[in-house]
Amino acid sequence: MDQAKIGIDAGGTLIKIAYYQDRIVNYHSFPSTALEEAASWVARQFENPAVCVTGGKSHALAERLYAEPKTVLEFDATAQGITYLANQQEQSIGDNFLFVNVGTGTSLHRVNNGKQKRVGGSGVGGGTLMGLAFLMTGMHHYEQIVRNAAEGNRENVDLKVKDIFEGTVPPISGDLTASNFGKTEEIVNERPADEDILAGMIGLVGEVLVTISSQMAGQYDAESIVYVGSSFKSNPLLQEIIKKYAGMIGKKPVFLKQGEYSGALGALLSL
Repeated sequence: MDQAKIGIDAGGTLIKIAYYQDRIVNYHSFPSTALEEAASWVARQFENPAVCVTGGKSHALAERLYAEPKTVLEFDATAQGITYLANQQEQSIGDNFLFVNVGTGTSLHRVNNGKQKRVGGSGVGGGTLMGLAFLMTGMHHYEQIVRNAAEGNRENVDLKVKDIFEGTVPPISGDLTASNFGKTEEIVNERPADEDILAGMIGLVGEVLVTISSQMAGQYDAESIVYVGSSFKSNPLLQEIIKKYAGMIGKKPVFLKQGEYSGALGALLSL
């Protein structure tokens, strides 16, 4: 029997696992706080596996694994995983592309002929959404936040360009956001619903990321922008906002199925 192979990306929010089963790649995840549970799961599922780990919590996880793992640089693993997924899903991303890894925070990387280089980042990411959501609505479960945000209306909190140029034709698209949470008069007079606030938060995160990544893509003449990361897990609203806002400024974003597992998949492929 062939030795089992496992790739693990232990990040700040999730521990993501990719492994072969019947020659098919399978995926599993745990909260980043569940290091012991993740290590126990690996021990129960696999006998003497080959393991490769990556990510910010990889050292802490490695100490709990029964097998001595190989380690790989997180950014290299993610780039390799993205290329593999794009090929499998027949997504054309080119040899010179930018990938935006939206986890707790956000990291931007250029991949040129298979070599990745980190070119920027932002503290705005999934952690921003979680922190602001709790401070403003008291919600702290990711699934609840995303579910409620999908029911919200950003028009009740965000100031659009068309709101400023009322009665006249604006010089740019009226649907662009002039100010996130900028409808201050309405907000002061009546507190918006939690759903509207959450939708506005996801809008803020998405628009910031599109703006930064589009500028980087222009600087490096990137053929495409690939968005991956745990913040897209069960969060179609964030994808929709990025697609819409990117389209307004002439960019086409690429989303990959299982893209949040790119790092784990790259670690698996390195074995």
